[in-house]
Order: sequence, then structure tokens, then C-alpha cells
Amino acid sequence: MASVPSLASTVQQRLADALSAALPEAGSTDPLLRRSDRADFQANGILALAKKLKGNPRELATKVTDALEAGDVLKDVEVSGPGFLNITLTDAAITRTLAARAADDRLGVPLKANPGITVVDYAQPNVAKEMHVGHLRSAVIGDALRGMLDFTGEKTIGRHHIGDWGTQFGMLIQHLIENPGELAPAGDVDGEQAMSNLNRVYKASRAVFDSDDAFKERARKRVVALQSGDKETLELWQQFVDESKVYFYSVFEKLDMEIRDDEIVGESAYNEGMPETARLLEEMGVAVRSEGALVVFFDEIRGKDDKPVPLIVQKADGGFGYAASDLTAIRNRVSDLNATSLIYVVDVRQSLHFKMVFEAARRAGWLTDDVTAHNMGYGTVLGADGKPFKTREGETVKLEDLLDEAVERATAVVREKAEKVGLTEDEIVENGRYVGIGAVKYADLSTSANRDYKFDLDQMVSLNGDTSVYLQYAYARIRSILRKADTAQPTAHPELALAPAERALGLHLDAFGELLAEATAEYAPHKLAAYLYQLASLYTTFYDQCPVLKAESPELVENRLFLCDLTARTLHQGMALLGIRTPERL
Repeated sequence: MASVPSLASTVQQRLADALSAALPEAGSTDPLLRRSDRADFQANGILALAKKLKGNPRELATKVTDALEAGDVLKDVEVSGPGFLNITLTDAAITRTLAARAADDRLGVPLKANPGITVVDYAQPNVAKEMHVGHLRSAVIGDALRGMLDFTGEKTIGRHHIGDWGTQFGMLIQHLIENPGELAPAGDVDGEQAMSNLNRVYKASRAVFDSDDAFKERARKRVVALQSGDKETLELWQQFVDESKVYFYSVFEKLDMEIRDDEIVGESAYNEGMPETARLLEEMGVAVRSEGALVVFFDEIRGKDDKPVPLIVQKADGGFGYAASDLTAIRNRVSDLNATSLIYVVDVRQSLHFKMVFEAARRAGWLTDDVTAHNMGYGTVLGADGKPFKTREGETVKLEDLLDEAVERATAVVREKAEKVGLTEDEIVENGRYVGIGAVKYADLSTSANRDYKFDLDQMVSLNGDTSVYLQYAYARIRSILRKADTAQPTAHPELALAPAERALGLHLDAFGELLAEATAEYAPHKLAAYLYQLASLYTTFYDQCPVLKAESPELVENRLFLCDLTARTLHQGMALLGIRTPERL
């Protein structure tokens, strides 16, 4: 089905036509249409136009109003103040437009005209290390961005740039060589056992590394063997990677996220390409030798001593750092994956690093006007005290522990209402998981990514306020009403007048497509979350003021069921794009 023009775009076009007819000398003018509390919409563009034409804004506004075709869309257009146009739509226009949206599985949301390929770099845990609260935001934000982009028709490719390379692996592998059998094959353990095994080996190898200089030297030589492709070393390294993946998958499963194995492409994958990256940068003059290291300088990026801060591509000892792997990854993503956009969901504290990496890639011609790169820097998860979230002992909070507690709290909330709804124990457990994980995700996604936010489980699982639980219960309430409707079916009746709460809900439902396009273009999941919260709030007002099943006539029952159904579908679709489930019964 073709996309459905929104009411705003329809009014915008009517205004543009009227401006052109009434004031041809004005040329192309933006009516500056926006939603208004005084009417359905307000157009402010005539103010700027009056300055341009040196005319009286109210007189110009009156001319435009006279030229407007009212038809069956515009109920009233009033000139207000210094040339504002307050525009009220007909009830029939609202209902007809919503009916067209409801007839489409995509709710009338258009696909992008020219979709591209976006590589999203997110959820980047480290091999042989437990995932902690600091890994939460990258995973949740990245997954939501992919959901939103995919819905617009964009092709997304995930890249999980896991930390699977570097000096610590020399220590771990050397310990395994000297203590064979300490790491069970990955296929024989679950996620929790896998991390227990890795922790044990890591702690044991670290203890020897810190106390035995001879072992430390052997470990350093093992790093060289790893980087040069020694067969025995690589086989043991692979064991660590496989064991870690078992653990990663168990955590991502708890997060209700699908992570594909072919999208886990760690630092090691770019090892062979880094020497060529360095050679190309040096040959092009993008990077230069400085004190034995290969670096890229930026005049505008300076340190405390006012000297340029370099991006180190290759160290003086010949080793490669993060810049080399990141630049090699860009080459791969642009040349081999044909990416038109690159999104990096990384800690905001890495912003300077990626600013330099992107600029170096532009100078090298790997990023062009046709290939954009965006650093989606995210803020810190804080505790209730406003400080970085820690355990009472001052340690970093394990991600699994945090998710388990969220599910436990949410299950208790679900259980309180379970008897009234008639949920089975299995449904209580399943819904508790959906509500708990949804609460964690929504708290993250409802905050602008670059801001810090406080992790407060009590607030997250509250039935009141801006929480996913509030949205999930709104959806479940609607589904309950639809189940109780008996033979009455959701049916749009454009001939019926709409109550104020119906109009407000309808106009907000109509804005879904445009809001989603804006939020996706700006990589702003929090805007979609805000839209959904407002939708649930408007529905609550509608529910309180407009009886549905006990409405005055069968036609009014059907029309209100229609509004209920479209609201439920929009909530379900929007929450799904954010990676959050909407249980049918709560």
C-alpha cells in the first residue's frame, strides 16, 4: 500500500498553494506549520514573509486565508495576533486519514526513497571479561537504532567490535600452555559457567604475571607469537574467544537481543590489514613519522601545552593501537560492505578519538560526501547518588546481576495484578521478564544518548510516570477492551463528531510516521520513546473521558474501538522498534 500523507503534510500543501495564489511575488515560502494548543495547527511563516515584502502581516494573512480551499479538510482558519494562522481540521478528515493508516500493516509509514547501507558498531564486550553496567547503553541504543533504521527500509549491518586482541592474551595463553586443561571446551558449559572458567583463568594468570618476572617475559613473547600467527597460540586464543561468546550470548539473550555470530568482528579481524592501512596513510602524507611513531596531526586539536595532539597509528616499537584497527575497519566497511553510513555507539569519553579517526579517514578519501560517519557518544549510567553506578562495595555492577534484579522486581509488580487478570504462573514469569528488561531498556532509551541518567529500579518498574511499564499496561488495557467487545468491531465512522480527547488522540496517532522519520534521521530513539509516552498519556485521557463499550450508539462504540485498535498497534510497533515487548495481558 502507498504511504498515507499525514494531516500536517496535507495542510502544509494547502497553505503553500494558497500562498502561491495570494502572494505570487513571495516565491516559495515555508508556512512554518506546527501543532498548537489554540487550534489543531498554527502557521507562523507569514511573519517572516511580511518583513520580506514590507507588508502588513495581518493583511497578508487574510489574503492567504481567502485563497485557502476549505474543502472537506479545513473546518476553520483564523487570523490571530500579528499574522498567525490558527487552523482547525474537520472531524471527518481526522477519521478518514486514520482509517487509511489503519488499513496498512506499516500504519501508513513510508519507506525511505533512497535507502542505503548503515553499519552500526555497538555492543562491544571484551573477551575473557565480564560485561558490566557500562556495556548496557551501547547494546540497547545500538539495537534500537537498527530496529528504527530497518523499518525505514535501510539495510543495517551490525558490527560488534569486541576486544579480542592485545597484550592480556599473551598472559592468558601462556598460562594455559603451562596449565593445560584449565579451560573446558566452550560447548560443554553454559554462559555462567563459561564466565566462571574465564574469571578463574584470568585471576590465576594475573597473579603469576604480577609476581613472576620470568613468566611476564614469556607472556610478552607469547603476544608476538599471537600477532605473527603461531598455530598453537592461535588455537588457545580461539578457545578464549569461543568461551567468551557462550557468555556473551547468554547476556544478550537476557537482554532479549539477537546477536548474530557473523556480526561479531573483533579487533583481531583487522590485524592483517593494519600494516597496509599504515602504509597507505604514510604514502598519502596523511600520517607522518614523529619520534619513531606513525601519527596524524590536527592543528585544531591541541593539548594543555598548546601542542597538536596526535592520533597514533603505529607505535615506535612497531605495534598498532586502536586507531589502526578503527581505520582498517572503516576501509573494510566502506569498500567491502559498501556502507553509506557508519554509526559508532560508544562511550562519549571516546569522542575525541573518533573525531580524529573520522578526520584521518576523510583525508585518506575513505570517508567521502557519499559516506557519513556518526559517533553516537553516550553518557554514563549513574546510581541514585548521582555518581557512576557501583555496588555497595564500590565495584562495577555486573550486567547480569542488574538484569536479574530488574526481572525480579518486575515479576513482583506483575504478580500483584496477576490474580485479577487471571495469569498463569508461566505467564507471570514470562511477563515479568518482558516488563523487567523493557523497564531497563526504556529508562536508557527515553534519555538523550549523550546525557547521563540515574539507574533507579523502583522508578523503572513503576506503573506511573514515564516508564515502559506504563506503556505496556496501556497496551494490555486496550487489548482487554478489544477482547471484551464481543461482536462489535473496530470501524471508522467519519460521519461522527469527535470529542476533544478523541481529536487529541487522533492527531497524535497521525503524527507517528513523521515523528519516526525525524527520530531515525537524527539517530534519536529518545524522541520515539517520548512520542510513545505521550500516546499512552493521551489514550489514558481518552479512556477516562470517552466510554468505549458503553458508548451511546453502536457506531460510536465501533469508532472508539477503532481508535483503541490503532493506538494499540502504534504502541506495539513503536515499542518493538525500541526492542521492547508488549504483553497481551498484564
